Amino acid sequence: MPVRPMNDIFQSFLAQDIAAPMLSSLVTGLLIGLDREVRGKPAGLRTHALVCFAATILTLAAARQGEWTANFMPGTQLVSDPSRMAHGILTGIGFLGAGVIFREGASVHGLTTAASLWIASALGIVYGVGMYWLAVAGTAATLIVLVVMRIIFALLPVRSEIRLRVIVAGSSGFGAAELREILRREGLRIRAVSRSHSRPNDRLELGASAYCRSEAGADRLAEALLRTEAVLAFSIIPAEDPAGQMLHTGIGHRHL
Repeated sequence: MPVRPMNDIFQSFLAQDIAAPMLSSLVTGLLIGLDREVRGKPAGLRTHALVCFAATILTLAAARQGEWTANFMPGTQLVSDPSRMAHGILTGIGFLGAGVIFREGASVHGLTTAASLWIASALGIVYGVGMYWLAVAGTAATLIVLVVMRIIFALLPVRSEIRLRVIVAGSSGFGAAELREILRREGLRIRAVSRSHSRPNDRLELGASAYCRSEAGADRLAEALLRTEAVLAFSIIPAEDPAGQMLHTGIGHRHL
């Protein structure tokens, strides 16, 4: 097969409507990834740009199967279905999205990042099939959800999620119901309480995720736990803090 000159390859690149979707998808991935990068998420600028760009070039390849170099057996019929490539791309992104989702206690993190990866791949596919108006509209809607909605939430009354870990003596009679009562008195909303009991040293560990209006609510909760005789130790960690920095940690009246 003769080698095509570089000038012919460049002209084909421009003439076959390949450059526009590739460049557009790359910019779209960068815009979506920028928001995740600023937020310090595991999948950021480069990941979103590569996902969107890869979805576009795979869709372009599927749409131009007539240009593929392949040797078929005599009498072979090739049935083209470009939509199967889209199914494969979105299935693969599902595995990538699962890698950024993790659960810690009663809290689940990474769902928004996984969704942004999924929409980036979907927009890449739309660019690949040449529906620019739909892709641009989808990009604008995605950025509104990620950026503008966050600004709106910032103007609303603050509601922060915290992760609470409390250690008590197993024989103290302090359990999930007593922890819920303390949280209720301090005005904190709670989801569920996890329990872990250690028989050798008779220690009961309670974990929970709660919502508070401000850090002052966490301060009041820490003071209430310090006043509770049954509490041996506790920690209060902001759920949105990527470094897991504690707001409060303390030891109760009895020694561990």
